[in-house]
Amino acid sequence: MEKKSKIRVGYVGCGARGQGVLKECLAQMRDVEIPVICDLSRDRMDAANAILASFDRPAAAMTEDWRAVIADPTLDAVFFMNGWENRAAMAAAAMRAGKYTAIEVGCAYDLEECWALVRAYEETGVPVMMLENCCYGRREMMALNMVKKGLFGEVIHCDGGYMHNCRFVFTPDNIDPIAPNFRLESMERRNFHFYPTHDFGPISKVLQINRGNRMLTLSSFASKARGLKTYIDEKFDADSPYAGKEIKCGDIIDTIITCANGETVHLRLDTTLPRPYYSRGFCVRGTKGMCTEDRRIVYFDGMAETMTENEPEFFEQYDHPLHREYVALGERGSHGGMDWLVCRAFVEAVKRGENTPIDAYDTAAWMAIGVLSEQSIARSGAPVDVPDFTCGKWLHREPVTFGKYCLDAICEDPTTRIFDDID
Repeated sequence: MEKKSKIRVGYVGCGARGQGVLKECLAQMRDVEIPVICDLSRDRMDAANAILASFDRPAAAMTEDWRAVIADPTLDAVFFMNGWENRAAMAAAAMRAGKYTAIEVGCAYDLEECWALVRAYEETGVPVMMLENCCYGRREMMALNMVKKGLFGEVIHCDGGYMHNCRFVFTPDNIDPIAPNFRLESMERRNFHFYPTHDFGPISKVLQINRGNRMLTLSSFASKARGLKTYIDEKFDADSPYAGKEIKCGDIIDTIITCANGETVHLRLDTTLPRPYYSRGFCVRGTKGMCTEDRRIVYFDGMAETMTENEPEFFEQYDHPLHREYVALGERGSHGGMDWLVCRAFVEAVKRGENTPIDAYDTAAWMAIGVLSEQSIARSGAPVDVPDFTCGKWLHREPVTFGKYCLDAICEDPTTRIFDDID
């Protein structure tokens, strides 16, 4: 396939996250053209076009019909930055229309959505990539580098999660009659681990899930749901659209995953109770050592147990090649620069006509965790089987697609530039 110097992208979903990624990442990339944007709100599309204008980019055509976007024969790829509901179906349709497809982080509503993505990929060969930015976090990539070098010995267990007081998103300014808060709607109806890919995405790469390893079982446990309900009752008047909301989703949800190669993974969701700091709780435990986010340490057997925050010295020695270059150039974008890297990973794959570093099997498996957690919670934490979306191919996958943004091997690629405006 002929490599492209520029790609044309359709952009679906111009809400807060969509505008953020557009402003911090895609609008700054000179090799990405955005001729069309899509949203149900004209105001949000106007805001997106204002972002493009601020970077001297031409205004994009606007449409409320995502089907018109994927039908555009001039587009190489589509970004789906809209809410969770129907996103998977939209993505599968885009793949069948021949468009490289990027979807924002989230979970599926049922397992059929995951299988539909896999079928679309296997029947068309068109890649889909979840934009799990945490896979490109500096700490997570250093851990991956150290695991590949065997420094932690045999990996036994990993921790991760999304621990962030997110009640602040429920404000009077965040009430939209056209596109209601999809997170709140899900929490009203479902008791499930709704944000699992922070930090399971990078853990999946550490454990080689779908490439020599796979998830076998999942067990999830939910606390009672009081935090968000208490917050809403105290913060909003009786005439507020938020008033009277009943929350089904537990405040703390813990998920345990077992793997074919014997490892275990613990994921925690904690977003509706007071807490003083954000954490992904990332931790890798091996027979010779560990790294952990919460104390910012790397520890090897025999080191002093009282140590804390020695991570910087290990960045000096074991920083992933991508971040070593990135830090030297100056990070861009939101979330500590992770957003820029995950977007570049997708863009480079489209330009080269190659598979994406987070592929269809990864995307489907990670999205499935929410559904499976709901099933397990409903059965008081009983383990449920995790589908093998590769249908056995995890044992003998096709060769890794090497490149600057590869997550299945450690690659050094000085020829591919992180920023196309720096010579």
